[in-house]
Amino acid sequence: MTVELARALSPRGELVLRRRDDGALELRVNGVFVMDDRETSSEELLASATLEAVRRPDRVLVGGLGLGYTVRALLADSRLGQVVVAEIEPDVVSWMRSGLVPSILDDPRVEVVVGDVRAVVTDLPDASVDAILLDVDNGPDFLVYNENSAIYSSDFLITCRTKLRAGGALTVWSSSASAALEAAVGSVFGTCDVKPVPVDLQGRPELYYVYQGSS
Repeated sequence: MTVELARALSPRGELVLRRRDDGALELRVNGVFVMDDRETSSEELLASATLEAVRRPDRVLVGGLGLGYTVRALLADSRLGQVVVAEIEPDVVSWMRSGLVPSILDDPRVEVVVGDVRAVVTDLPDASVDAILLDVDNGPDFLVYNENSAIYSSDFLITCRTKLRAGGALTVWSSSASAALEAAVGSVFGTCDVKPVPVDLQGRPELYYVYQGSS
């Protein structure tokens, strides 16, 4: 039996944290499946692809805390200096701090900023981070929040590039293939590396995607 662990309302809608009958911890937003802790390979690839692309990950920014698997994978690399996590939903952070979600927030390398990732990135000094990882929605074609479409635009990707140090990388997660996102990353960074990730989504084979540009 699926058990609801927590529910919250925000200006963007309803968030639900629940334990499914298969034992998985699942996050839903406005009734839409966002992530669970059963299939985390694409979140981990988002981190590993970034770590492989940068020589010194002294300071990294992650857009989206979720259940913490991207950040957890980054923290496994001893080279990591600091990771700043931008999470727009304060309740997601509270659920992790309270222990409803296994926490990575007690690691001294982690700083959480509650806010829209677009504002957090824009406020960064130029050339101040080695990598930016964006996992804030289900991708440009299956948005949970319509306002997040701006995250995948060339304008915001250009902003991201200005915040990267030389040799830095932008890595973007998507639940589906997106020719528009590939073209936008390619136009800003010169090239776009696309990595499909086979996943098992509650017994159904799917492909998720990671898009990457390097400065």
